[in-house]
Amino acid sequence: MRLTAQEEYGLRCLLQVAKQPEAAVTTPEIAEHEGLSHAHVHKLMRLLRRGGLVKSVRGRKGGYQLARPAGQINVGAVLASLGDSLYSTEFCGQHRGVERTCVRNHDCSIRSLWIAVDRAVQRALQSTKLSDLLRSEPEMDVWMRSQPETFPLRTLS
Repeated sequence: MRLTAQEEYGLRCLLQVAKQPEAAVTTPEIAEHEGLSHAHVHKLMRLLRRGGLVKSVRGRKGGYQLARPAGQINVGAVLASLGDSLYSTEFCGQHRGVERTCVRNHDCSIRSLWIAVDRAVQRALQSTKLSDLLRSEPEMDVWMRSQPETFPLRTLS
């Protein structure tokens, strides 16, 4: 259960596009701002386009724009277009040890924990909009503290 580089970089690329809602942002511009190769950014933008999050604009002033306003795009949808959920139904099959099926396949309290964690994470990601991430880090910390039902652990620190 961890974020992949593809999910992190894809979200960062999408934020570059969201920062300029009136302009079409090019792959080289995104690559320069994020310190990524043009090819990698191109791949990520293709995934985001297939996910319906960006649209490509052709022509001399072409590039990428958000497919809808940043306030209508939740982070959960972004990560889903770039990868898999944190806890997938294949998880148990991938961690079965040397057996054909996991020895805990029929009664697994650990699985219940991972499912609950995944649901909490998905709830937080779905309630966070791309527009929320356009804040500075201090502003984001304040906003998250104001959302204790979604981010209960942020209120503890």
